Amino acid sequence: MIDLLIVGSGGAGLSAALRAKELGARVVVVGKHYPTEAQTSMAQGGINAAIDPEDSVAQHIADTLASAHGLADREVVELVCQEAPEAIEWLDRIGTPFDREGERLAQRRLGGAKAPRACYAQDYTGLKILHTLYDNALKMGVEFVDEHFLLNIILHEGRAVGATFLDIRTTQVRQILARSVLLATGGYAKIYGKYSTNGFGSYGEGLAAAMRAGAKLSDLEFIQFHPTALAQSSILISEAARGAGGKLINSQQERFCDELATRDLLARAIYEELEKGLEVFLDITHLGEEFIEKNLPQERKLAILYEGVDPVCKPVPIKPAAHYTMGGIDVDRDLQTSIEGLYAVGECSNAKLHGANRLGGNSLLEVVVLGKRAAQKALDGGMEPQESEYERTRMDRQFIHTLFGLPNKIDFMERREFLSKIMYRNCGVVREEAGLKGVLSVIRQHQRELAFMGIKDRSQLYNSELVQFLEYGNLLELSEAVLVGAIQRKESRGAHFRKDFPNTDDRNYLAHTLFWKEDGVLCADFLPIKDNQIK
Repeated sequence: MIDLLIVGSGGAGLSAALRAKELGARVVVVGKHYPTEAQTSMAQGGINAAIDPEDSVAQHIADTLASAHGLADREVVELVCQEAPEAIEWLDRIGTPFDREGERLAQRRLGGAKAPRACYAQDYTGLKILHTLYDNALKMGVEFVDEHFLLNIILHEGRAVGATFLDIRTTQVRQILARSVLLATGGYAKIYGKYSTNGFGSYGEGLAAAMRAGAKLSDLEFIQFHPTALAQSSILISEAARGAGGKLINSQQERFCDELATRDLLARAIYEELEKGLEVFLDITHLGEEFIEKNLPQERKLAILYEGVDPVCKPVPIKPAAHYTMGGIDVDRDLQTSIEGLYAVGECSNAKLHGANRLGGNSLLEVVVLGKRAAQKALDGGMEPQESEYERTRMDRQFIHTLFGLPNKIDFMERREFLSKIMYRNCGVVREEAGLKGVLSVIRQHQRELAFMGIKDRSQLYNSELVQFLEYGNLLELSEAVLVGAIQRKESRGAHFRKDFPNTDDRNYLAHTLFWKEDGVLCADFLPIKDNQIK
């Protein structure tokens, strides 16, 4: 019997798997793609830890809480920041090739930090951490099941006992049972389509499956837009470029902001320049070719390849793009969801670490510290399921069979592209009620029409259109919740900026937004934050 089923093979899932193996558990990691393709690889700038003598854990905590705008849980923040130095030491020990300055690890300052706190590996930090974790997982004998798409959580008497998956290679449905289930499926920023820095696949299937199973989600309206994505492709240009001294200028050659402000402030500042009809550029030409090649080689390659601009010679055109989702599956301090036996960690969860706006460098830290913690807590609460085929599995098998028979009266790919455009325009960096309600009505119309949006490809082997259709269904579920949260929160806080309610309202909205489903209908409410959670 599997002790721990981990769904998602990125940094959080791999960190959890390594801890589970250390504890002697049988662990299986199931991924939609292969581990090296995980979104963790897109975290370029660094991983935070207060290890410099001029920095402190207390300052790391203070910076994280300030960036969170009142929606972080102080106890979680303290836990993660206090364990950060140990996490860095562990990553270094298992082989992560961090940059060094002499004998000590090199660190750079990212936006919102009062000190250089981010340990890094050039501008490939997330990628190198991911590869190191994967290498160690293979050495320790972690079992991997790749190219399996999560469909639903299997429940028995209200407890999670496994999950159903679509085998992408064969389009067959299978169940995998375990004593505990840990979701580490990543975020949902790809609901913004080409206006997101995320790679293919970040449509939030873990969140959607958890909500269908009866788990609560929280704070979905808080979506971080990275200030510096390439103007044409939305590919990320790391915060490391600004940390190294990069400047933001408009097409009139004016600097208009503090480049190391928090991401929410910078994204809005850039958005305002673009709304004036100006272009915005990231200028690192003054850093020189030698420095750029040594410290920012990936950024240079990306700018040349996707924008046709060599940043050694010219400023690079940029725009804000959806990058990270602070909201997710609501979990307690042990990373357990509202369903017994079901845990969640990483970007798919909301552990109340990031609040309304994530501090740069804390996401990689979260996947390591909380990934290991989630594995331990999940194993502590495990219970052996019955070895049989569950009704959920039979229902999902019938569902996939039915999809092949749906008519093709409406092209869901066209609908998805249209939806991403209006989401970015009306539920993006700046929001207001009329636009939000307009997009919500479109989403609900798409939901009603879903039965007329079948797939054209009838192949039983590697049917990518089938996977995209399933992703589109999850996208509609989550986009609806994002819109409802953004409409209900009539204030501005962190990454959620309402043009019609530009001020923060602690009296009415110092609260987490909760989402759940009753008889298939989306419900939402606010859960006020207690004073002892933030002070």
